[in-house]
Amino acid sequence: MTTEDATAKPGELVVVTGMTGAGRSTAAKELEDLGYYVIDNLPPELIKEVIRLVDRSRGPDHPVAVVTDVRSGAFFGSLAENLAQGATGRHATLVFLEASDEVLVRRQEAARRPHPLQGAGRLLDGLQREREVLAGLRGDADLVIDTTDFNVHQLTDRIAAEFGTPLTVQLKVSVVSFGFKYGIPVDTDFLADMRFLPNPHWIPELRPRTGLDREVADYVLGQPGAEEFVQRWVDLIAGVADGYLRQGKRFAQVAIGCTGGKHRSVTVTQEVVRRLQGRGIEARAYHRDLGRE
Repeated sequence: MTTEDATAKPGELVVVTGMTGAGRSTAAKELEDLGYYVIDNLPPELIKEVIRLVDRSRGPDHPVAVVTDVRSGAFFGSLAENLAQGATGRHATLVFLEASDEVLVRRQEAARRPHPLQGAGRLLDGLQREREVLAGLRGDADLVIDTTDFNVHQLTDRIAAEFGTPLTVQLKVSVVSFGFKYGIPVDTDFLADMRFLPNPHWIPELRPRTGLDREVADYVLGQPGAEEFVQRWVDLIAGVADGYLRQGKRFAQVAIGCTGGKHRSVTVTQEVVRRLQGRGIEARAYHRDLGRE
């Protein structure tokens, strides 16, 4: 989805937080392009006041997004309290952005900016303090996005995909293929391992192809146990959808891995998404490591 075919959700409140350098500003700019009234670096205690002013000046259907983080100092600790159910009078979605320390250090050094919690210490010291401060908040987030392997365009596409569609009460499922040798995605609710299936890498004519190619898909899905595995995973995800919504969770991420994230995991991700969509569940496929080999 692009910003050209996306529209903001009426009455939505999106709160963006997370690690310094993980892409908060990029997310805020994309939300603004989608039509949200965006305020950066807002102390949490002012969120309800901002909502009141927007409701009065632009109407209660005008979507609002705020970025709040450790730059707010002591005020930041009140964020969870100010997002308590119904406290703002709007449906609120808390988005947490994170990335690996290595990537965050590289981004901060490229921007030539110190970390707000760094003090007289190293940049890594500031990141460690920030992770400690944010540990509880990350667990409360409705949507966690790991931007370690994202460029700016991939992050804006993800934000547009999540917040640029009309408001629904449907669970949004992101199904991500990955390679175990590159590490397990940290923002995962369900994890599947496809390494029990034969690896197309060892078939000379399939090795240069990917799980997006029909020949590879036919090979992978034709293996003993593949059909049963896919169907059980689809049944599992569909079975918990209502429970997630009852608990106020509108996002779920499924990670499907194989050795390199090129063949088996890609094929199974595509097939799981296709079947979930066939059941009326909003699902999207992402292929984290495709092309890395």
